Formats: sequence, C-alpha cells, structure tokens
Amino acid sequence: MPRLRFGTDGLRGVANADLTPELALALGRAAARVLGAPEVLIGRDTRRSGPLLQSALAAGFAAEGAGVLDLGVLPTAGVAYCAATRGLPAAMVSASHNPFGDNGIKLFDAAGIKLDPATEHRVEGVLDALLDGVLPDGPAGPSAVGERVGTVAPGSDGVADYRAHLVGALDGRRLDGLRVVVDCANGAASAVAPDVVAALGAVVVAVAAEPNGTNINHGCGSTHPMAVAAAVLQHGADLGLAFDGDADRLIAVDHGGDVVDGDTLLALFAVDMAERGELPGNAVVTTVMSNLGFHHAMAHRGIAVRETPVGDRQVLAALDAEGLALGGEQSGHIVFRHRATTGDGILTGLLLADAVVRAGQPLADLAGGLVERVPQVLLNVTVPDPRRLDGAGEVWETVAAIADELGDAGRVLLRPSGTEPFVRVMVEAPTEERATDAANRLAKVVEGALGG
Repeated sequence: MPRLRFGTDGLRGVANADLTPELALALGRAAARVLGAPEVLIGRDTRRSGPLLQSALAAGFAAEGAGVLDLGVLPTAGVAYCAATRGLPAAMVSASHNPFGDNGIKLFDAAGIKLDPATEHRVEGVLDALLDGVLPDGPAGPSAVGERVGTVAPGSDGVADYRAHLVGALDGRRLDGLRVVVDCANGAASAVAPDVVAALGAVVVAVAAEPNGTNINHGCGSTHPMAVAAAVLQHGADLGLAFDGDADRLIAVDHGGDVVDGDTLLALFAVDMAERGELPGNAVVTTVMSNLGFHHAMAHRGIAVRETPVGDRQVLAALDAEGLALGGEQSGHIVFRHRATTGDGILTGLLLADAVVRAGQPLADLAGGLVERVPQVLLNVTVPDPRRLDGAGEVWETVAAIADELGDAGRVLLRPSGTEPFVRVMVEAPTEERATDAANRLAKVVEGALGG
C-alpha cells in the first residue's frame, strides 16, 4: 500500500498508482476521525481520475459517520470559500499544475484554511494505523453502522455561491470596455472564470475551457503562458489571464503578449494598495523563491517584505501573524487575506483587471519597469528521494561555495519539492551566464549525491 506524505500542498502522486482509491478511502476515514465534523465538503478539478478518488474519499468519510456534500468541479479557492462560509471542513481533489495523470488531495479546516502541519501529522498517524489494520484502541474497522453511516449527497449551490463572491469582490465596479482572454487550463476555472469576467462587463475570449479529463494543463494555463499570449495578440485583447488546473494561481499577459509573473503581480498590487491606504503595516509577504528584483522594488517604494518558506499556507500564516493583507508567490499564488483564505487565481485576475480599469492605463504601463528582475535560473533535478537533501553534506558545501562567489550580488536556494520527486535549484546572479553556470554546477552535484 503506498504511503504518501503531506507535502507543501497536500498529498500528491500518480493517480491509481501512488494515490490509489484504497489510500483515498483510508485518508477519508483518518481525516474524519481527526477533524470530527458531522459534515464535510469535497470538490475536484477536471482530471479523469477525479471522480474515482473523490468517490473513495467520500466513502471514507461516510464510513466514519460523516455526511459528505459533493461540490463537483470547483476551483480550490471555491472549495475553501464554501468551507469558510458554511463552517465545515473540506477536501479538494486536485494536483494543481501537474500533468493530468497525477492527482492529489488537499484538506481544509472549517475556517477554509489548509490544515496546519500538526493536524496533518495527526491525520498521517491515524492513516498509517488504518493502513496497518491496527489503531491504538483495537483493530481498524468502521465506526458507524446502520443509521450512523454517513450520507453522500450533492452540495447545494457551491458554484453559484463562489461566483457571487467573486463578482462582489469589485465592490460594485465593473470591467466594461475591457477585452480579456481567459485561459482556463482545461481545468476547474472552466466552469467559473469566463462567466464571472463576462458578468462584470468585459468582452471575454475563453481558451482551453473544454476539459475532457486528459487535457488539463496540457500546453495551456499558467505553466504555458505563451498560449494565452498568442491568443491575446490574435484577438487584440487588453490582457490575458492564465490559470492552472485548480485555478489557485494566475499568470497574466499584457496587450503586447508579454508575461507578467507572480512577482510583478504582487508588486503591482502592493503599490496599488499602499497608494489607496489598504496595505496594513505597509508590508507584503512573499516566499524565498521571489526574485531579488522584487525585494529591490519594494524597498525603493518603502514597502516592507516578510519572507516565508514556499507554499501559500506559509504565506497565509505570516499574514495572519501580523494582521497583513497581501502576500504571494512567484508562481502566481496571490493571497488577498481580507477576501480569501488561500491563493485564488480568479480573484487575482479580477482584481488585476479592476486595477487596469481604475488606472485607465494598460497593464504594460502598470507593470513595465516595476520589477527589474535579477537573472534567475531554476532547475528541477529528478532524484528518487528529495528528503535526503538535508543530509547531503557535499551538496551544501557546494551551495556555500557558490554563495560566497556571488556575495551580495546573487543568491542560491536549494529545496526538496513538497509535491514532486525533484530537488529545486535556484540561482540568481548579476548575469544570466553566471546564474546558468552556477545552477548547472550545483545540479550536477545534487544528481551525483542523490541520484542513486
């Protein structure tokens, strides 16, 4: 039986191989025992394996006596919103930006916030006991029989509630006169994003909005922004919005087809909110993956930066710790804490379009020159067990040597992926050549130390 572990964004693996129905069933039972709620919500993206795993997960909750409300296809942020507004824990079946053959499960508490590591660890402990057939109080078996068995029923109006929430985010303002290309990545955004943008008055060109179960994230969406860039140029649009499979991240494109990544989006929102007096503490939260250019841009404008490990859950925790309102990641996860409990790509896209309309300027002018990026090279090194990185002394010696070479003019970051079998290598340096050379050197050392 596979023993997946929670990473930076829940459990994730190859569907029906790593993440099996048996594992999803046991996870549902474990989560039900730890969370103890009488009802839970479950949503999913558009992967072929989604109904399979959602059904197994729902069966696990029901076996423990919990009622299950099936939200169907809904973005991750929509599931989190329904959890928060209904006061119920929830699960999202999705592997986000991964290829269609992967899938994953994210768990949310009754406040719509991803489970904290301590609670995840408790769920893992019960999950292991269930898979082994033994719990501390005796053999693992159904705790509910007869009328105590939980029911599984369609969730009421989850999509409609989430759509209304998104439309309301502009506080009555509209997007009339704007032409927007919406790239749904053939994922969960397909059922929501084009309708919401159109409802606010924009002319919408929807692309990659015909999911068939296997085309999610395939050559489209936030991980392939050149597709939306081509559509923007083809249709003469004012901007393009590209989501990933579960629509919790956004990458934008201006009218000239130039990509605007998460760092620039976050900087744009920080400046806009600060100018309007809506940036508490005059501070923004980002992760260690953000480009040095973002830090320079914020310092130039007197905005403080709080830095966290990777993951929008880490960003959210830092926001809540200081009562801040805005945080995000280079990948396009943006958290508007006064409006959401997690990264929400569709909300981010609406607020970006709103900023363009309010400014009366194209996105190219708002974003141009805002973040002067330091050359950055990112490499994914495939290894059997990324968790061995911490003990790889030779690797860390090389990291230290390269950091010394770069000094204050660059940066080196090495981390195991929390969702895929990679060690992620990031190097920033004064020139692309130096960054590439250093990243390649480090990748070879990682492969030699951990590749066997």
